[in-house]
Parts: sequence; structure tokens; C-alpha cells
Amino acid sequence: MSFVVAIDGPAGTGKGTITKILAEKLNLINIDTGAMYRCVALDCLNKNITANEEEKIKEVLEKIDIKLENTNGVQKVFLNGEDVSSKIRTPEVDDVVAVFAALKIVRDKVTPIERALGEKNDVIMEGRDIGTVVFPNADVKIFLDCSLEERANRRYKQNLEKGINETYEEVLKSIKERHKLETERKIAPLIKAEDSILVDSTNMTIEEVVEKIEEIVRRKRNG
Repeated sequence: MSFVVAIDGPAGTGKGTITKILAEKLNLINIDTGAMYRCVALDCLNKNITANEEEKIKEVLEKIDIKLENTNGVQKVFLNGEDVSSKIRTPEVDDVVAVFAALKIVRDKVTPIERALGEKNDVIMEGRDIGTVVFPNADVKIFLDCSLEERANRRYKQNLEKGINETYEEVLKSIKERHKLETERKIAPLIKAEDSILVDSTNMTIEEVVEKIEEIVRRKRNG
């Protein structure tokens, strides 16, 4: 039996960074499910396909090839054979990924891929619906949250480091719009599973969040 840690939560809460650290500390395979949805969004953007063009999206999904590879602790994302690790993190993809991820045909494609990865390996998987839809019986469920303003501040600083020129106000607006889309969509909305543990990172450092979640996982794994 595999051991699955599900970390759900909205954009900008630090899920990606924290999951990477925990994967190394706990000897788990890190799976960034958001990267898969970003690949779908990027592929559609590259082909000038909007979220309203369902038939064209179906064609994309029939041919799409997404691979996640971990090399020396660094996750690389490949879309149709191309390393798109940086391209999927641009503001252009940020603006549309939630719209594509809300589509049933997209989720029907990605969810089985996520499940297959978790059924064969001991994993830590982060996303929006891991503990509610993908792995409702996950061994550990964490819901990582923080205030909208803090999420925007973190994303703004990340963008500066990447050379992405956006104001804090623009980032906050984008975060608010995405939060609304993710929590109000009909298919697999972002909600806290009843049996998940809430970790509010608004006033916590990365180290403090890692320590808290690591303790929860080790207690469950060794119990």
C-alpha cells in the first residue's frame, strides 16, 4: 500500500515550496498536480484555443503528453517533450489556468493521471481537490491557507525574483479573481475536506509550516 499526503489550498499559500521541502525530508515523491493543469492551459494558449471551445480542447487532450521528472530534487515539467517548467508559471497562464481547470473534460483527463501516480508510490501531492476528489482516503490531509493579502504579497515577491513586471495591486486582483473561480466552480471546487487539518500560514515562516506538517505526517506514518 502506498502512503499519500494530500496538501490542498488556494494559490499563493506556499504549497509548492513547502511540498518540495517535505518530500525531501520525508522521502516522498513530490507531485505538483497544478503543473498538469497549467500544461493544459499553456497548450491551449499556444494554439489560441479559449475555454469555450470544447471540441478543440478535446483534440488537445487526446494528444497531450505531460511528464513530471525529479532531478536532484528539482521538478521539471515536460509538455509534449518540451521543458515548460518556467513557461507554465507566467502571468498569462496564471490568468487562465483556473478557467481551464474548472472544465469537466480537463479534470476527467488529469484526475486519473494523478491517481495512477499516487497508487504506485509514496507521495506528497498538492493541488486544489486532492483530499476531496483525487484521494479522499489519503493517509494525511492538510488544508494550507492564508489571507488573500499575504498570498498576493508572496506571489508579487516571487514575480519580482523571476523578472515578471506586475504591480502588487495587479497580483492581488488576479489572486482574488482566481480564488472566486476556484471556490465557486461546479466541478471539484476548492473546499476543505472535513477530515483535513487546517494550517494557516499567514503569520508563519516557511520553516514553521514545514515543521508543523512534518510532525503531523510523521505521527501518522509511525502510528
